[in-house]
Parts: sequence; C-alpha cells; structure tokens
Amino acid sequence: MTITQHSKQWHRPWLRRGAAAVALAAVLGGIAAPAALAAPAARATPSTAATAATAATAATARGGLVSVVPLDTLDRDQVVAALGTLGIDPGTVRYGVRAYRLTYATVDPQGRPTTATGLLVLPRGGPHRLDLVSDTHGTVATRDEAPSGGAGYNRLTPYLHASAGRAVAAPDYLGLGGGPGSHPYMDTRSAVTASVDMLKAARTAADRLGRPVGRDVYATGFSQGGQVAMALGRELSLGRDGLRLRALAPMAGPHDLLGTQFPGITDGRVDPRVAVFYLSYFLTAQNRLHPLYKDPAEVFRAPYAQAVEGLFDGSRQPQDIVAALPATPQELLTPQWAENVRSPRGALLEAVRDNDGVCDWKPAAPVRLYAGTGDTDVPIANSRACAADLARHGVRAKVVDQGPDADHTATAVRSAPEVVRWFDSVR
Repeated sequence: MTITQHSKQWHRPWLRRGAAAVALAAVLGGIAAPAALAAPAARATPSTAATAATAATAATARGGLVSVVPLDTLDRDQVVAALGTLGIDPGTVRYGVRAYRLTYATVDPQGRPTTATGLLVLPRGGPHRLDLVSDTHGTVATRDEAPSGGAGYNRLTPYLHASAGRAVAAPDYLGLGGGPGSHPYMDTRSAVTASVDMLKAARTAADRLGRPVGRDVYATGFSQGGQVAMALGRELSLGRDGLRLRALAPMAGPHDLLGTQFPGITDGRVDPRVAVFYLSYFLTAQNRLHPLYKDPAEVFRAPYAQAVEGLFDGSRQPQDIVAALPATPQELLTPQWAENVRSPRGALLEAVRDNDGVCDWKPAAPVRLYAGTGDTDVPIANSRACAADLARHGVRAKVVDQGPDADHTATAVRSAPEVVRWFDSVR
C-alpha cells in the first residue's frame, strides 16, 4: 500500500500487513494457473531485467507486448475471501478472475527504450468484449509490492474491478515489479508513459487470451496512483494513443504538491514519520532526474546521509526503511534543506513544479475524487484543491469524503468498492 497502514499506530501496521499476507496466501494457495502463453521465467533481477530490456525493446514499439506469464486463477468465492483479508466490501463481486504478469516495451524518463511489468486481470465471465480499467497503485519502495509482484492491496483492487466484469491494467511503474533500474518515484511523466503503454500491452494480451478490450478507459488509482490517474486522464484526453477516457476516479492523490502536500509536511498535517519516508524517497529519486545535490550530506543530517540513498534500492521492506530513518523531518534534514522544503526554491521548486498541476485541465469525461478527512498521509485538501482547479475549467467534480475516521488506509478500503459502483453507473 503506502508507508503506513494506520499512521497513528506506527509499529502494528507491519504485523497487520503480515497477517493479511498470510491469510491471502492461504486463499490463493493451491490455485492452479492456466497454461502459460510464455514460459514462466526465473524472477528477474535488475541486471538480468536490464539485459532483457535492451534485447526486447530493440525492435519493439512502445506498448509492444514482450511476454505474458499467468499468476492466479480464482473463482468468485476465492475473490470474496481474498478481499476479506483487508476488509474490502465484496458486494460488487460477480465473477472469478484470472491474473497475468505482462512485460512490455516503454521508455525511461529520458525517453530511452526499456521494459516495464504490470498486472492484467480478466474476469472469468461477463461480456465477450470488455471495458478496460487502469488501476494505478500507491507508493511502494519494494519491487515485490507492485501489483504483479505479490499479494496485498495493490493486487486486490485490480481483482475487485475485474470481478465486476472489466479488464484491469495495473502498471508496476518503472523500476518496480520486474522492470530494470531504479524507480523514479513521483516522476509523473514517466508514470504516465508506463501506464499508457501498459494499457496498450493489456489490450494486445487480452485479445490473444480471447477477451478483446474496447478503447474506453476507466481510470482510478490510490495515493501516488491517484495523482498518476489524474495525469493519465489528461494524456488519454488528447486522443493520440487509440484510447479514450470514459471516467476518472482518483483516490487520496497528492494532487496539490506546492499548495498542500509540502506545506502539510512542515505544518504537521502529514504524519511526521510518513513525511520522513516520503521526503527521503522523493529527494533521492528526484536527484537522479533534477540534480538537487552533489553529496547527500548537503540535504540529510548524519548519520542518515550515508545510508539514505541505499534504502530505496527496491530490495528493502518498508518497516526496515522506516527503522533506519528518524522520526521527524527536522531530524532528517539539514537546516538549509528543512527551510527549502518549507519554502521550495531552486532545483527543488523545479522538481516539484514538474510533477504538480495534474488537475489543471478540462476533462470531457465525468470525474469523482475520493478522500478522507482523517488522512494524515495525503491530506484531503489535495482533493479539494484538485476540484477547485477543475472548477476553474468549468468541470464539476464531486469530492467524496470518507469521513474524519478515515485515515489513508480506510480511505482506500472504503473508496475502492464505491469507485466500482460509480463506474457501473457511468457505463
């Protein structure tokens, strides 16, 4: 999911996550996968994946399908049981599902050919020709927490949407799942290219699997993925990818970085430990794209400066990353950079602006924004600012507030089934 399951109870979330994973594994255990369309490969390491990327993309256009590997086959009752491990309302479940890991051609932040992976989920039933959902996931720092990598919320919301009778494309983003290299965290531009190319690959794979998919896209996503969903909607609205935005439903997205999310880090609206995680991830990832510093010691206090970049190599579990970082941004950052985060300037301001403004456009498709007043990871003011941006373009987008008792996790768990029902009504 994100760095915290319940930010007010910091140490217990990892126990709950572990228990949920065990329960989900029990639900999925012993389920036979269908015959592979491509021989299942050994787990990709960044180095082997990079070699495969070079070979696979040499003559493959963006969105070209490289491989399909079956993952899970669940009947309806098994989907209901899996959703129950995280308390997700199964009321919209109509069908079982089949899940596949796709590897496909895309581009890196510099526009160079590479590959990425993602999760395709198809319903076991429903119409022959399927509508398509893009489900973009929240912040993860561990490769295997991406949708195609393993069990958990990032796998279950695609199952939820597919069990309602739609095809679902859930990109892992660059550098997560089986993709090569490091994840360019919060680089909106590359998240969008990876998501568009995943949609193209998903349509190809679904057609080969005998479940053709139309060109209409229902876009949703949670947390980081909510912000990606808004930006993806803008890209799809341009009509240049053979796809058409049908409805847009981001959940708890950091849509307003300069006006809400960064101020929330310094004024306490964002939980301090969450803020430390997000800041560390953002600054180290963005430094590879926008030179923010030459030496980590310019930004991070000792002893964290020596270790912080290595914490986000994709191999470490979130609880281990959190344990290696301090409790507050003030303990993490040098005085100069604490002030820079409070009032961004220079290269940091450029990096934030490059990834902000995702709601500053005019969707032709209907939009709903889901958030929670009790969210201390991504304050609800992000969604309200997004609605205000859309209103300036003449678009009315309802903000669905899950209430003061809805933290980041509860917002996701409550909102996802509501999004499925809203997509049903839009259809």
